[in-house]
Amino acid sequence: MTEPTALPDRLSSDPSSPYYDEELLARGVGIRFKGVEKTNVEEYCVSEGWVRVSVGKAKDRAGNPMTVKLKGTVEPYLRDLPAEG
Repeated sequence: MTEPTALPDRLSSDPSSPYYDEELLARGVGIRFKGVEKTNVEEYCVSEGWVRVSVGKAKDRAGNPMTVKLKGTVEPYLRDLPAEG
């Protein structure tokens, strides 16, 4: 049986970020922000209590998704945990 992976305090889906972790993102990381499931999170930080979410299909001048930073309670979890039962 494998040991569950502790999620990092900060994680980004941008490959150029120092907080990017391809292996962890491939497993599927879910985010609950203020108790609500979010599917458009680009980056999060648990200790500072914020998420960056993409805003529509708009892109910045470097071609990255436009994001807005929201503050609140961040709860990351792994989506690939086996279902009980």
